Amino acid sequence: MDSSSNSSTMASLPEEEEEQQHTKQPNIPSAFSSVPVRPAVQTSSQKYSPLDWLGYFDQEDDIHIPDSNDVFHIYKAGSDGPAMDLRGHGKSSTENELDLSIETLCNDAIAVLKTMYGDSPPAIVLVGHSMGGSVAVHVAAKKELSRLCGLIVVDVVEGTAMASLMHMQKILSGRMQYFSTIEKAVEWNVKGGSLRNIESARVSIPSTLKFDDSKKCYIHRARLEETEQYWRGWYEGLSERFLSCPTPKLLLLAGTDRLDRTLTIGQMQGKFQMVVVRHTGHAIQEDVPEEFATLVLNFISHNRIGPHGVERSCNPKSDGIKLKDDKPHHGDSLFFFLFGFSLASQQICSNQ
Repeated sequence: MDSSSNSSTMASLPEEEEEQQHTKQPNIPSAFSSVPVRPAVQTSSQKYSPLDWLGYFDQEDDIHIPDSNDVFHIYKAGSDGPAMDLRGHGKSSTENELDLSIETLCNDAIAVLKTMYGDSPPAIVLVGHSMGGSVAVHVAAKKELSRLCGLIVVDVVEGTAMASLMHMQKILSGRMQYFSTIEKAVEWNVKGGSLRNIESARVSIPSTLKFDDSKKCYIHRARLEETEQYWRGWYEGLSERFLSCPTPKLLLLAGTDRLDRTLTIGQMQGKFQMVVVRHTGHAIQEDVPEEFATLVLNFISHNRIGPHGVERSCNPKSDGIKLKDDKPHHGDSLFFFLFGFSLASQQICSNQ
């Protein structure tokens, strides 16, 4: 009896051990339990909410032009690179907001530089986008800046611009005129394709608007449809004027189809450097700010402007620009931006 009892007990041991193993085995998590928690989806108002300029620039200031009531707002990163709100734009305030003649815009830019730096400016590189590019070219052609050492024009060509003027009023009337919130304006610009970089749009678009108390909504700050009389003057003769500027020149384009005949010939003759920036829209400096900044810094390094090489003799009365010597120059260089805000201007200045 003892032996049968023992054998019965022994026979049951493996089953008991197996049951104990099953009961002690930890629960194996399901494959679905390792799926990360889905992040909360941003609302439209969060995704397109405005960003403050000072998150990208070190300071902003008002430049009061002597003997006038004109005040131009600028932004700076580090000690260089003021980005200027042109007449009728941003936070600048002038006696005649609708006088956007090319002569007036040039005088404004020169007045700001002379008010800021007097007769001892650093080496200046003008950087202008679209209409601002036209202003930069005209300023350079006037030969009034004693130390202008470089000219960078972004996606503006006379032939293309002149051809588009006949459609401009239709384009302006077809754009959204009123926005209930700034977020809606940022969203409209991004989804409409005028800007592809949401971060940049969140900073630049708010300053292009102003609140209309009578309509209780936001409208465009610049009244471009009322300045048609000046449009041809912005672009007429621009290509020849660009080629004639006695300073190193860089033309950045979003596509080769933008070149007109005059610039095509000039480019083949090596009169300026040209780079086509792929996969961007018209606002190259906003869509790809890091790439844009790299191209600009490469330009001044190649031409040995300011602290990136040797100083150039920037005599506006001469037929060309000659190197003073082969010694490194450790002085200052200045970028003067003539376009709406872009992350690129901050990138350039922070990399100097």
